Amino acid sequence: MSASHRIEPDLPRGHVACPPVSPSPRTLPMNAPNLLRTTSTLGALALAVAIALVASGCSTRADEGAGAIAPAQVSVAEVLVRDVHPWDEYTGRIAAVDSVDLRPRVSGYVERVAFDEGQAVKKGDLLFVIDRRPYAAALAQAEAQLERARSEAALAKAQGARAQALIEAQAISREDFESRKAASASGDAAVRAAEAAVAAARLDLQFTEVRAPIDGRAGRALVTEGNLAQADATLLTTLVSVDPVHVYFEADEQSFLRYQQEAGAVGSQADPVRVGLAGESGYPHVGTVDFVDNQVDAGTGTIRVRAVLPNTDGRLAPGLFARVQLQGGAGFRAALVDDKAILTDQDRKYVYVVDDKDTAQRRDVTVAGIADGLRIVTAGLAPGDHVVVDGVQKVFFPGMPVQDTLVPMTGAAQPAAADATPPADAPASADTVAAR
Repeated sequence: MSASHRIEPDLPRGHVACPPVSPSPRTLPMNAPNLLRTTSTLGALALAVAIALVASGCSTRADEGAGAIAPAQVSVAEVLVRDVHPWDEYTGRIAAVDSVDLRPRVSGYVERVAFDEGQAVKKGDLLFVIDRRPYAAALAQAEAQLERARSEAALAKAQGARAQALIEAQAISREDFESRKAASASGDAAVRAAEAAVAAARLDLQFTEVRAPIDGRAGRALVTEGNLAQADATLLTTLVSVDPVHVYFEADEQSFLRYQQEAGAVGSQADPVRVGLAGESGYPHVGTVDFVDNQVDAGTGTIRVRAVLPNTDGRLAPGLFARVQLQGGAGFRAALVDDKAILTDQDRKYVYVVDDKDTAQRRDVTVAGIADGLRIVTAGLAPGDHVVVDGVQKVFFPGMPVQDTLVPMTGAAQPAAADATPPADAPASADTVAAR
């Protein structure tokens, strides 16, 4: 076979076959050094071109392999559509129904602290004892003065009776008769004054024992044994009632007007409320509204509302921060989704919905309050839509292929106590429901 018909080996597409270089048996001419340098330069250029073509072919095949994106593993849940009762969300504080700053009614030195700090007390339990000896002596003196007044009154009464007999016999003058009659009446008045003094001294003696005026829990002893307590001035301790408790919160003006339009003034029908503490999940405490202030605060545009709720276990301590939900009106039909499926794009809310081609499509939605642990969606979703509820961070763009797993919509079967907390960008006042 001649050299012009050499068989080339099969090479992958994009590769360039380079002819083999063999030494020439011919004799080099006189300008051999220059010719060698030129040949060497041409060979280096040919080698660089071949390497570039091989690298281009490899990168082309790598790009073709990278173009196929693996489907994202996500969990989807079907949109729930049903009748719901919206709940408006507020923040408030727990307060005791009864709160007492305990002060003594008499002055004296504290003789004994008769309770353990922080313990639960009943009405009438002994808490402090003030030195009673001065008041016992004052009572004894008042009782002695009462006896003397009674004796003097008896003498005056007897003299008045004799004066009546003598005046009838015209044995004494009218002036003596009137004087003895006045002395008898004065004696009776002195007895009554002495009796009142005895009663006051007996009260002072009783007040040396400071007792709990309400059922509740005692604070720490602010005055200890041996210290002077001034009547009506020195704070001995504080008492707060435990069960039930109040929760105070501020309703915004727009919500208040909406309540009036839907069901009369808020609180008029013992509107239900649900309360959760900062460390609790959901709203496990249930109560009712029992008071609404008589005016709106012009400075803040809010009105104060109070609810009462039981506290049999004593967990609701006065002063605690509370998350409050107030039933926002009559029920209506709405779509419900898991709150964590809702994403934010500046001022818009959206979710990813998986279509019949197993791709995630963006849907802009309008959201409202919380119902049964799920977020109310008033626009943007239809019954039967499958919303991505878990793995949404794996969806990088609309139309991305996904591999979905159907799961139940979380929160749907949970009681009111397991409601989801409001999203971080929710307004501080109320997450009101405007759609009807």
